[in-house]
Amino acid sequence: MKPFRCLIAALASAVPLSSPGVPAAELPDGRYLYVAVPGIRNYLEYGGHGLLVFEIDKDYRFVKRIPTAGLDVTGKPINVKGVCANAGTGRIYVSTIKQLQCIDLHAEKLLWQREYPAGCDRMSMTPDGTRIYLPSYENDYWYVLDAISGDEITRITPRSGAHNTIVSIDGTEAYLAGLRSPLLTVVDTATQETRTVGPFAHSIRPFTINGSRTRVYVCINQLLGFEVGDLKSGEKLHRVEVSGFEQGPVKRHGCPSHGVGLTPDEKEVWVVDAHNQHVHVFDNTVSPPRQIASIRVRDEPGWVTFRLDGRHAWPSTGDIVDVKSRKVVAQLTDETGAAVMSEKMVEVQWRDGKVVRTGDQFGLGRVR
Repeated sequence: MKPFRCLIAALASAVPLSSPGVPAAELPDGRYLYVAVPGIRNYLEYGGHGLLVFEIDKDYRFVKRIPTAGLDVTGKPINVKGVCANAGTGRIYVSTIKQLQCIDLHAEKLLWQREYPAGCDRMSMTPDGTRIYLPSYENDYWYVLDAISGDEITRITPRSGAHNTIVSIDGTEAYLAGLRSPLLTVVDTATQETRTVGPFAHSIRPFTINGSRTRVYVCINQLLGFEVGDLKSGEKLHRVEVSGFEQGPVKRHGCPSHGVGLTPDEKEVWVVDAHNQHVHVFDNTVSPPRQIASIRVRDEPGWVTFRLDGRHAWPSTGDIVDVKSRKVVAQLTDETGAAVMSEKMVEVQWRDGKVVRTGDQFGLGRVR
């Protein structure tokens, strides 16, 4: 396939971003949480979207805001859809429903911004930082992009309502879930050949996989809980429902559970419950997983991911949950003290002024 013609909204050269606070090269060694924040407040008060940076090991203190002012070519706020980062290239990517933006983490410069014909959604990147699997905005296909330039290499077309994407931690497979399909598409990243897992009981919403690429845990429409699939056989294995809580109306996403994650050691599955404002914990050392705890959070959760060392869970409400005690130990607030909530956050670890490791917006299992 010939590369399609992309609209470039900025930049023959890198554009510095205004970033009050500690320069990236002077950040103390440690773990930082980069949170992509959409919303009308950020647009009106700060001139655009932004990346908020929090120091994880200092009780999640606010460090700085990296604005992305001027990136929205429509002149009005555009919903942020995804974030991913790579230590090897030192880049972080933010998608909106129309564009993909590439930012140099070290220089805090916008390297490029590109607009794609059918829009963008929640993307994922190969571990070597060279390829991005970018869903079109609830459309028929995923773009496979050169992550350095943003150029299209090819397309994969499941016709599923492209939405969520995971690349395995070993980089050998990509997993594509659409809003209109109960089937998960699995892509061989070397050949771009595809197969499917499922069908599940309804269309797939957020999902996660284990480190050995044998299990997938999917949220689906109309289920408070999740289903489990076998990534090798392609079969659905279990339906796991939350007990002790009733389904009810939700403010966002239209499904009872819109967020599921594995602790990095894969011993637990955490699934969100928007209506009841809880995150439910399941023992994943048994099959099917067994419910063992429920944690109240400050708003309707629509996502959950984890600190790389597994110490904390990060629901989209901005609550910081200690995994061992099941207690909320901190809450994200910005430079004004306002609550910060986002489904798009990623851990970035710094050493000697360089990015040395990055996490993922999805709560991925990391046992290989």
